[in-house]
Amino acid sequence: MATGEYNAITDVPGVLVGQYERTEDGWLCGATVVLPPEGTVGAVDQRGGAPGTRETDLLLPENLVSTVDAVCLAGGSAFGLAAADGVMRWLEERQRGLPVGAEPSQVVPIVPAAVIFDLPRGEWGRRPDAAFGYAACEAATDGSVAQGTAGAGAGAQAGSLKGGVGSASEQVDGFVVGALAVVNAAGEVVRPDTGEPYAAEYEHGGEFGVTRWPRRPGEFPSAGTGTADKRLNTTIGVVAVDAALSKAQCRRLAVAAQDGLAWAVRPSHTMFDGDTVFALATGRKELPKGQGPVGEADAATALDRLCAAASRVFARAMVRGVLAATGVPGLPAYSDVWPEVVVRD
Repeated sequence: MATGEYNAITDVPGVLVGQYERTEDGWLCGATVVLPPEGTVGAVDQRGGAPGTRETDLLLPENLVSTVDAVCLAGGSAFGLAAADGVMRWLEERQRGLPVGAEPSQVVPIVPAAVIFDLPRGEWGRRPDAAFGYAACEAATDGSVAQGTAGAGAGAQAGSLKGGVGSASEQVDGFVVGALAVVNAAGEVVRPDTGEPYAAEYEHGGEFGVTRWPRRPGEFPSAGTGTADKRLNTTIGVVAVDAALSKAQCRRLAVAAQDGLAWAVRPSHTMFDGDTVFALATGRKELPKGQGPVGEADAATALDRLCAAASRVFARAMVRGVLAATGVPGLPAYSDVWPEVVVRD
């Protein structure tokens, strides 16, 4: 297995990521925007009992619009959905969106969005708004993605540890699959008795940055004494591929990414989580096609391999987000709880 240049969702050609956060006194929240190339097909899979979302019904395979212009992820619970307004304004200024009139400027940008519940981590009223979404778009780049306490992950919590934003990528059969996750889960991402991530087996090339995982219970302090609040949850994210997929095929990618979420956090998809994964297919490369029934099987097999990769990259993105996070008052980071773990330079 090989990753892309940045080991991030931006390795998918044409995909940009922008982030904006405020972490000064009284603030601990932010927004993350994924900007795909024009004509990108979108889909979604939502699990868990407490979602906060926008424009998800639009992405169902049976509904009219197939393409999306951006995906907005934010803190602030339902208030944070306002960040998508800023993303829409940024896109409208560039005349990008669904054409609804005779003039090029008469467009409606399609911006699905999801939020995490992090309200009590800052002062009441200090949460993402349209300005956050606009600023995140202004910061968008196709380069490396800031991970940990950044963007929508600024106020995130993963069980008893500080959560955050993580990203990863994988090359498979000439395609690139990338994921970005905002980890704010009710469950734990690492084993409380040993400090090893549940998804440690999916690490590639030492990307998690440790020379060894603690193995023996009791060798390192337990994270079980953290300040986890089971009301403040939800993992959200995006998986992207440079393949040409239909909405239905794209949704299979989102479904598979949810499997990666379940590998990485335990328990997952609880009544207190609103776990939501968006999928984007940029259409750069066609799936292989043969003749007759074998051709259909060829395409299905290729899609299945992309889905398997989506599971892996989403799990890896989640672990990377938690390991990269920095602690905040009352909420330790992984490196605060297990300082003895040897970290690579």
